[in-house]
Amino acid sequence: MAFDINMIKEVYSTIAERVDAARKVTGKPLTLAEKILYSHLWDGNPEKAFVRGKDYVDFAPDRIACQDATAQMALLQFMQAGKNKVAVPTTVHCDHLIQAKVGADKDLQAALNNSNEVFNFLESVSNKYGIGFWKPGAGIIHQVVLENYAFPGGMMIGTDSHTVNAGGLGMVAIGVGGADAVDVMAGMPWELKFPKLIGVRLTGKLSGWTAPKDVILKVAEILTVKGGTGAIVEYFGPGATAMSCTGKGTICNMGAEIGATTSTFGYDETMERYLRATERADVADAANAVKEYLTADSEVYENPEQYFDQVIDINLSELTPLLNGPFTPDLSTKVGKDMTAKASENDWPLQVEWGLIGSCTNSSYEDLSRASSIAQQALDKGLVTKAEFGINPGSEQVRYTAERDGILEIFEKLDATIFTNACGPCIGQWARYEDPKNAPKNSIVHSFNRNFAKRADGNPNTHAFVASPELVAAIAISGRLDFNPLTDTLINKNGEEVMLDEPTGWELPPKGFEVKDNGYLAPEEDGSHIKVVVDPNSERLELLTPFTPIGDEIKGAKLLIKAHGKCTTDHISMAGPWLRYRGHLDNISNNCLIGAVNAYNMQTNFVKSQIDGEYDAVPKTQRAYKAAGIPSIVVGDHNYGEGSSREHAAMEPRHLGVVAVLVKSFARIHETNLKKQGMLGLTFANENDYDLIQEDDTFNFLDLNEFAPGKPLAIEVVHADGSKDTILANHTYNAGQIEWFKEGSALNLIKKQNA
Repeated sequence: MAFDINMIKEVYSTIAERVDAARKVTGKPLTLAEKILYSHLWDGNPEKAFVRGKDYVDFAPDRIACQDATAQMALLQFMQAGKNKVAVPTTVHCDHLIQAKVGADKDLQAALNNSNEVFNFLESVSNKYGIGFWKPGAGIIHQVVLENYAFPGGMMIGTDSHTVNAGGLGMVAIGVGGADAVDVMAGMPWELKFPKLIGVRLTGKLSGWTAPKDVILKVAEILTVKGGTGAIVEYFGPGATAMSCTGKGTICNMGAEIGATTSTFGYDETMERYLRATERADVADAANAVKEYLTADSEVYENPEQYFDQVIDINLSELTPLLNGPFTPDLSTKVGKDMTAKASENDWPLQVEWGLIGSCTNSSYEDLSRASSIAQQALDKGLVTKAEFGINPGSEQVRYTAERDGILEIFEKLDATIFTNACGPCIGQWARYEDPKNAPKNSIVHSFNRNFAKRADGNPNTHAFVASPELVAAIAISGRLDFNPLTDTLINKNGEEVMLDEPTGWELPPKGFEVKDNGYLAPEEDGSHIKVVVDPNSERLELLTPFTPIGDEIKGAKLLIKAHGKCTTDHISMAGPWLRYRGHLDNISNNCLIGAVNAYNMQTNFVKSQIDGEYDAVPKTQRAYKAAGIPSIVVGDHNYGEGSSREHAAMEPRHLGVVAVLVKSFARIHETNLKKQGMLGLTFANENDYDLIQEDDTFNFLDLNEFAPGKPLAIEVVHADGSKDTILANHTYNAGQIEWFKEGSALNLIKKQNA
């Protein structure tokens, strides 16, 4: 039986009434995304139609999922909210703090030794407040959610940008910052700007070497890393219904890489098969009873241009295997000759050193089985693999079943390293080098989702390329980035030319899933007696002190940094070794903006102080401003805050005294995180004003006392020579969000309301 089956049945008991009401108020057929959104309104039945991309709407999500790196700060905030128990089903998953180094058993034990304090904290807080806890080694959050919690037509939020993976089971699942999750945990509505809608019509059929991964790699090429911002992407068509549930999950997962709010598919037979295979026949039966409400109305898919803001057509029969990268997930190249040319032109290393399979994107049984079919061919055809293999199973259930069925043994015969059921290299938890900053230039291929510089191993010279698991296996065996398995031959150890056959695999395990210990710990019914203790001398955990309001007068603010080009949350708050401090705001603030490129000297972590004119590290410079009582601002380029949902990228500058972030455009989650922490997240009304900002500038906010929805703010920029420019800064704050700013943070407002 499924977790929280009564909650799921309750959702289904009201969905028909609410969707029917939504059709009346909108006066039109509905997409699946609209059905889920309108059936999860905080106020119940829809009474008005919302304007996409404009109206802020209060929603009531069904559940929350948190991973261990972000859960620390989320739960530290929830502990301040004055509640005895979470208001909706919530889970914590320990998957980010396990470093990949030598192999599963030793790496897991090392994590237990090194992060025991954090795991104990998360377990005790979970037990106290009624939160389900998944132990280290249980699996990667999004694979575990897909196997246990995701359900068609549901709405969930999660403190990880790849929460969107659950769209593979027909959910609207959205990545958020911890403060958003705290609102819902505390029984408050969750606010979201009503998304725009992008429809992707899939025709034809995947075959041969082409995989679901190639679909999202193609979509990323079309939309780029910011093309999905503010939108839900809904996939439909015969190519969509023919695709496996976990394949759909892969596509939805990487929707985070195009900035999409989330992605989803309509309920179909592949989802039903997956639910039954994962022992959730009760959910499948309940979904079947309302299945017309768990996909779009037929008119929508017949005439999608009338109902979506944008429609993209992809013929799967014409799609070819792709490699995306390096350094960005939207730079797409066809395998083979196109890669030869592009790599030669850009001086990308053609030799591949590692092939990595797994992560939350591609770690299902189907993924491992298809990749293993290529690995088996290497054994059968006498090939010597040229690159090293690393495998991250997505969950203990997947790992146990794959081991039982001999899949992992195939990889092990190729000397692959089987890492823990955890994120590992995908989020920088890969102990590949002793000195990553001075490591050599190289290329790797992986089936992960992100490939920013230094993302996997801390080496800025690692060129990471994203591909399907089966293509990763083929390229790793060949050892060449430009290997095309459709046309190219390999020389085996007997000197013979051989070709790899097309991959094969199983949508679901033929003998069914099996697991001895899935790693789940249920919370006590009444956890009021449990005490959560945080050592005041801990370097890993720190109880939070509420932020004080910035106020309505900002004068004499200094420029901390003007970031050049791509500035993701990895640049603002790095992961890797810094994950150690995710529960200690002051300590982790020592990585604040150390990866951002200073536009004035094109260096990282080297900015000019306007106190003494000296250049130093960003955090050190900002701490000096804070000590002197000097406010500061950060200036940035397009899609600032792209990537992870980590709210540390907002909390660290706030903690250190930054009052405003002024950029050309924001990634959705990061903009919300800034608002939640009581900061100003602003965009240039005229993008060219970015060029006006000089290294020694001082900023005076002229009308912050008139802060109001829809009203730009005027900022006087005073240059070192005494000249001045007045620029306008736009914002998207509504009245409620302005109250967060006035109170110092959204959490401060919650505490005030609960007092």
